[in-house]
Formats: sequence, structure tokens, C-alpha cells
Amino acid sequence: MARSTSSPAATPGTADNAVPGRSLARQLLLSLRPAQWTKNLLVFAGLLFGRRLFDAVALLDAVSAFVVFCGLSGVVYIVNDIADQDSDSRHPLKSRRPIASGALPVPIAIGAAVVLGAGGLAGAYAIDPAFAIVAFAYLALQILYSFALKHIVIIDALTLALGFVLRAAGGAVAVHVEISQWLLVCTILLALFIALAKRRHEIVLLAAGAADHRPILGEYSAYLLDQMIGVVTASTLISYIFYAISPETQAKFGTAWLGLTIPFPLYGIFRYLYLVHQREGGGSPADLLLTDRPLLACVALWALTVALIIYHPV
Repeated sequence: MARSTSSPAATPGTADNAVPGRSLARQLLLSLRPAQWTKNLLVFAGLLFGRRLFDAVALLDAVSAFVVFCGLSGVVYIVNDIADQDSDSRHPLKSRRPIASGALPVPIAIGAAVVLGAGGLAGAYAIDPAFAIVAFAYLALQILYSFALKHIVIIDALTLALGFVLRAAGGAVAVHVEISQWLLVCTILLALFIALAKRRHEIVLLAAGAADHRPILGEYSAYLLDQMIGVVTASTLISYIFYAISPETQAKFGTAWLGLTIPFPLYGIFRYLYLVHQREGGGSPADLLLTDRPLLACVALWALTVALIIYHPV
């Protein structure tokens, strides 16, 4: 019998999984997950819908708030990877992460998280003390999620959704505009939709080993999540439609044409569901947004259309 000449596969969770040649600084940057920072673009919602897009001071504050949330979300990713190091080392994809693979030592990761967190909160306070409160609430909630809340069924998904709401609220506070209740409702529903789709992807990917990787996944099933996603999908679309055509919105922006943007969230959500069910996507919403051109085009066209309607009312 011929002897195989292939080298033994590296064991997940060991430094052997680390890609050779990557410096420690690069491993740290990867742990901050810059590809996921697109989620922080929600901080610009207040700037857009608050009609401050062409206000130079407000624009600078919004960009600063975006940078702060990028730093704080990086801290959250590091903390979460430290908390999940053992389970991630057994995951087919997450085992490649710097902390799970052993390429980034935990003490260095902790030190970087402390420095970055303190710097982020200091930067938030420099923007506005009220914004610092929102930023601290976001950081505290997400750290609590990493160690406790993600082990409580349904609460885990709601906590992730609240993280998006705090991003949107923080952006509004940073540019000193009123936080629209419609904005918060649409944000939490859309974020909950994405969070539930992510849970479904994990269950399908890990199959029978899902609960071994993360015990909370044992509380869900693909069928249950499909029912919950169905409810949230309908609620998200109805909320946005009511917002777009409501007399309050028409009075605020001086136009009745915002209803023309309704096809974009319809297509975007249906496209996302297609990717989740037919392409087995949804594990990383940021990756889906950046790699799926139809979805990316939908989001970009929606933002452009909203801006044209709001800033040039007919």
C-alpha cells in the first residue's frame, strides 16, 4: 500500500494554524476584525436623516464617532475571542483566528484591549460627554454579552441587535440631532433579522456539533429560527414602509417621495434570505455585504436615493 506523502493536518487551536510570516502586529489587527467595521457605518444614519450631511462640523463629529466605534468594536471582538478561545479552537472556521490558533498570546491581546478601550472612551468623551455615555453602554453591554448574555436563549440575539441600536443612537448624539423612534425601531428589527440569520447559519454549518461548539445553539433549531426570522422580516419591512409614507416623515423632510425607496429594503432583505438559504451564507453579515455585489449595490443605491430625496425635496 502506497504511503501518503502529504503532511499531517494542523490541529485546530494550535499555533500551527497561524499563517507563516505574519507579524504580531498583524495578528492583533486581524483580531480587531477590520472587515467587520462596516457595521459601524450605522453611526452616519443620524447625520443623513438629521439633514446634517453637508454640515462640516457635524460630518467631522460623525467620522470621529465612527472611528471610536471601530476601536470599541475591536475591543469587543478581542474580548469575545478570549472568552471563546476553547470553543473557537474546535470550530472549522473560527479556529483560524489569531487568538484561537495561538498566534496571538492572550496577555498581549488583553493589554491591547485595555489600551484601545480606554483610548476609545476618552475619544468619545472628547466628542461629547453624552456620546461617551452611549459608547460606554455599548462597550459594557457587549462585554457582558461575551461572558454571560450569549448563553441565554433569545436574549443573546436581542443583545446583538441592541448593539446596532446603540451605534445608531450614538451617531445621532454625536451630531446633536434628535434620535428618531422610527430609526431605532427599524434598526433593532433589521439587526435582529441579521442576528437570527447568523444563528441559523451556525446551526446549519455545525450540524450535530453545534451545541458542542456553543451550548446556546442547542436551544435553537433551524425551524424555530426560520419562524422567528419570518416574523422579524415582516415587522422590519412594515416598519420601514410606515416610516417612509407617514405624515410625520413627510412633514419633517418636506416631501412625500421617500416611499420610492421602499423597493430597496424589499430587495435587500429578500436577497439576504436567498444568500442564507440557497448559498448557505449569513455567518458574517459584513462579508456578505462586501462580497455580494447585488446586495452592496442595493445598499448603496438606497443611501443615494434617500440622500437625493431628503436633500432635494420635490
